[in-house]
Amino acid sequence: MKDARMLKRERFTPLTCALLALGLLLTMILCVCVGSVRISFADTVTAVWNALWGLPIPQNIAKNIILNVRLPRVLCVALSGAALSLCGAAMQGLLRNPLADGSTMGVSSGAALGAVIAMATGFTLPGSGYGGIMVTAMAFAFGSLALILSLAFALDRSLATSSIILIGVIYTMFISSVISLIITFASDHTRSLSFWTLGSFSGVNYDQVRLLCLALIVCGFILLRFAPELNAFAIGEDNARHIGVNVKRVKLVILITVSVLIGVCVSISGTVSFVGLVMPHIARMLVGPNHKRLLPASLFSGAIFLLLADLTARTLLSPIELSIGVVTSIVGAAAFVVIFCRTRKGR
Repeated sequence: MKDARMLKRERFTPLTCALLALGLLLTMILCVCVGSVRISFADTVTAVWNALWGLPIPQNIAKNIILNVRLPRVLCVALSGAALSLCGAAMQGLLRNPLADGSTMGVSSGAALGAVIAMATGFTLPGSGYGGIMVTAMAFAFGSLALILSLAFALDRSLATSSIILIGVIYTMFISSVISLIITFASDHTRSLSFWTLGSFSGVNYDQVRLLCLALIVCGFILLRFAPELNAFAIGEDNARHIGVNVKRVKLVILITVSVLIGVCVSISGTVSFVGLVMPHIARMLVGPNHKRLLPASLFSGAIFLLLADLTARTLLSPIELSIGVVTSIVGAAAFVVIFCRTRKGR
């Protein structure tokens, strides 16, 4: 009976994905329209449509607000939410732990440390004031991944998921302390660093949109390619190995891909918590546990969730803007408790 219900749910997956895609489009339009300055739906669509086709935009439309401020921000938020949710779904499938997400490995914290160091020291690359933060975040993300995997391998040569999670949690706690220490001594940048560590998409531009889009296309393709292997991991590593899955190779490829995607997101928006933890569970309730359907559904649901969180952060106390991490943490903390209780009850 349970299998029949699951098959019935998967039969309607195309409709579910179509509804998610439509919901994402409508949410993006809503986020462009709503803000400290209200812009009508017709003006928003007209401005974006005319800009796409190189047509003149009527003078009565707030062209600068729509095209140069809100649209790049909305695109960055949607791409980041999709990327973080996809990483969370992949990590939960890989580690077979419903409380796992990309930050469980400590990669997110490592990338945040690299970005904070770059911001505190003013490190830049020639010709690019932003490139220093990005490169440093990526380097620290890779370094964190290498360190965590090395320690896990030293403790357990099979790279058991429990070892990776334990070391990742300890590493995250340590890095959080180091970041707090850096912020304490970087008095000239304390306010901006504190705000950034909680997550912020303020001031993003189309260069970051293109970077996020490229990273999501490449890394997303890799993760979607490994959907069958993630399904095999659901029945256990030993069983996956017996049916021909190269367990160590799959683990390393997925971990590296997740670290790259999280590193790019953190370098642009700072640390945004709980998206990768909560949204894969929502997607799993909609389309079931099959990763061929779960991963695409996580993309859409993560983008919608982070868009709504960013809209709340921008408008709740307008003209004051909240950090987006505050909103996601409040929602995610409540969801974390529910997931934990359901997990214990299931056991």
